[in-house]
Amino acid sequence: MSEFINNSADRLNQLYNYAHRLIDGENGKELYNEYKPYIETINAVEAMQVLDMLLVQGYSVEIVKKNVGKLINIFFKSLNAHVWNKPADGHFIYYLMQENREVEKVMASLKQVIKALYNHEPREENVLYSKMSELLNILQQYELHYIKKENILFPYLEQAFPEYRCLKIMWSFHDDFRRGLKEINNILSTGQPDKEKLNSELGKLFFVVMPIIFREEQIVFPVALRALPEKVWDEMILQSFETGWCYGVKPQYSEKKHSLFSNESGFVNLETGFLNAEQLVLMLDNLPVDVTFVDENDEVRYFSGMKHRIFPRSKAIIGRKVQNCHPPESVHIVNEIVDAFRNGTKDHADFWIQMKSRFIQIRYFALRNEKGEYKGTIEVSQDVTEIRALEGERRLLEWQ
Repeated sequence: MSEFINNSADRLNQLYNYAHRLIDGENGKELYNEYKPYIETINAVEAMQVLDMLLVQGYSVEIVKKNVGKLINIFFKSLNAHVWNKPADGHFIYYLMQENREVEKVMASLKQVIKALYNHEPREENVLYSKMSELLNILQQYELHYIKKENILFPYLEQAFPEYRCLKIMWSFHDDFRRGLKEINNILSTGQPDKEKLNSELGKLFFVVMPIIFREEQIVFPVALRALPEKVWDEMILQSFETGWCYGVKPQYSEKKHSLFSNESGFVNLETGFLNAEQLVLMLDNLPVDVTFVDENDEVRYFSGMKHRIFPRSKAIIGRKVQNCHPPESVHIVNEIVDAFRNGTKDHADFWIQMKSRFIQIRYFALRNEKGEYKGTIEVSQDVTEIRALEGERRLLEWQ
């Protein structure tokens, strides 16, 4: 592993000094010449460590995100030259890379439509807009790729690689992808799209999707492959079955079914009743809500099954800090809620959002023991679209 991780303290400090001086506005050409030996030999581990150091030393996620493209472009030659042993069929990363190859085809087709739109006669625009909408719908499926990274790969990497904080920046770019698609669809839905605004948003979309693929495959994936033990990759594939894959990618893996209740240990005293483990799981999984429990140490300890799941979850988040389960732009809200619950100034927080034509209510409740001590937070999310539409009364049984 030493041949891969050439991360002596001196090298890392030199690379950090280059990065922070560049961000602070010093002359780029002069800095490059001063640090050239380090820049031209940087590897994937060092790239992640440098970004992590910037965050640790006080640069905000916003500042690092703003400059990460410039830094990776400067490091590109060395990172791109690194040849790593890509995993074969059956490996979690292999299937993630298959999704990347497929989305590259979608982006290439979209590029051709954009080129045609801005070079053809106005009478052809409606056909091209229709084709663009079709391709954007296909591109929307790629969100599953980001969800698997955020909820499966990132939690494992956080546990194994201490300098993981730059993953927050990548997650933020994922959210840019989501916002960008929404904005482009809004522009197209007007009937007479503003071509200048559309071109700007499409450009932003390309500068999110394509660079992320490079950063995955020449930085994050090689680091993860070296940092994580072999046994966890099978766990990731098992968890990915619930999230799903896009573009016809289908992991060749035989999912083994294990009974949750094979080691029955008796009943749990709930004070108002006694339930065994099977009954507890069935009850929680069949409540028409999405439940997540975070303990007093801000660590995720439980989430309900997928029957009524609204937001994606994977078993990899168990034990993960709740702050790391949210994109950087919303972490301050999470901290505000938890801090208010912990100091006793608040007991609940309510939110509601529109999501794909559905109305979702999200509620947070502080959990306290008999002494009033804070013991954690429970998040309860529910699709209340049909509930909001109820009128009058129904007093008789009517099967739907």
